[in-house]
Amino acid sequence: MLENLTERLQTVIKTIRGQSRFSEENISEAMREVRIALIEADVALPVVKYFIDRVKEKVLGAKVLESVKPGQAIIKIVQDELTSLMGDENVGLELSTKPPAVILMAGLQGSGKTTTVAKLAKILLDQKKKVLVASADVYRPAAIDQLKTLAESLNVDCFDSSPKDKPIKIALATLDYAKKYFFDVVIFDTAGRLGIDEAMMKEIKQLHKALMPIETLFVVDAMQGQDAVNTAKAFGEALPLTGVVLTKLDGDSRGGAALSVRHITDKPIKYIGVSEKPNGLEAFHPERMASRILGMGDIVGLVEEAQKNVDTKEAEKLAEKVSSGKSFDLNDFKNQISQMQKMGGVGAMMDKMPSQISDAASKIKPEDGDKSLVQIEAIISSMTIKERKYPDVIKAKRKIRIANGSGVHVQDVNRLLKQFEEMQKMMKMFSKGGIGKMMRGLAGRFPGIK
Repeated sequence: MLENLTERLQTVIKTIRGQSRFSEENISEAMREVRIALIEADVALPVVKYFIDRVKEKVLGAKVLESVKPGQAIIKIVQDELTSLMGDENVGLELSTKPPAVILMAGLQGSGKTTTVAKLAKILLDQKKKVLVASADVYRPAAIDQLKTLAESLNVDCFDSSPKDKPIKIALATLDYAKKYFFDVVIFDTAGRLGIDEAMMKEIKQLHKALMPIETLFVVDAMQGQDAVNTAKAFGEALPLTGVVLTKLDGDSRGGAALSVRHITDKPIKYIGVSEKPNGLEAFHPERMASRILGMGDIVGLVEEAQKNVDTKEAEKLAEKVSSGKSFDLNDFKNQISQMQKMGGVGAMMDKMPSQISDAASKIKPEDGDKSLVQIEAIISSMTIKERKYPDVIKAKRKIRIANGSGVHVQDVNRLLKQFEEMQKMMKMFSKGGIGKMMRGLAGRFPGIK
């Protein structure tokens, strides 16, 4: 996510940290590099100018030149201004109205509206809301069927609309159905176009008037760069938007939309799409995004993901098992792999790590790491109950059978058993001498850990 922008800004930050003294001249030079980084990231030019002016004003106004650690002071100002540019704090959905609360989704074709509707429904479902989704996209082939399929996979109710109906008729029928069956929230998907046109805007204005939504969310593709900002501005002029959803931040996005859209529309970014998975929609936290852009990671977000997706009962059972001195076996190892996958896999986890850690792991491509997790699960699944519990019995013939059963080479089975051995040693250390001894053991194996 935003790798190029992060890389450029980190280079600037290293230069700033390396300066023992600052003058207006070298601050201007540093800001010139920041400006180039932002322009390359496709940030809208008025936003670039506004941001640079704000940072320079704060740096010179706060007497950073006389600071004991001027480099750190400047970095803090840059971080604060990035956060401010994206909205200061997370703004959640406003659903406090007489049910059903209607959420209207707007955006261009291909922006990810339909998948976002399903992901948002899942979030609200997890919050114990009774959710109904509906589509009035009667123009794109199979758009309505796509939403029905997604809703079915998530156990979300979907209104049975038809491409033969008029969008306004679908809207009114959906509202009647939601009231009749006491739904808390209706998420209404609208048609997109390949570009902004008068007919589309007229139709969505009519739908807005009929549905009277409490939330009107503009869904925008982060990979569109400055085009996304222009589109957002046009929709903002046509509709009373309440927020923005930024999709495809896991793609090859340069970051311009994330840094521009809030400033241009004056509407908060409420959610960001970080993967194609059903749980790939996250609440947007400007301060955390600023930290990630500057290579400081998002440890709070990582902990939240763990709390949300990790099975605490299983974790407690494992801790109890290890502390009692019982052996850590391959079933336990497989469970740990499953927990990592629930948190989005290697790529999602590394994306939230500070740059020092992610740089250390840069030789491992996220997709390779995720592929490796799937491979490990396949290998362990090909083992017998006895082999999982007592890995020592796995000799040459068994390895060949396991490799054939999981579609890998014998070397892959050997590699897995070696990884498991290392994990088992660490678990034994934990049971005998606690976390301190385990960390000392890790430091011995991996010199970078202290």
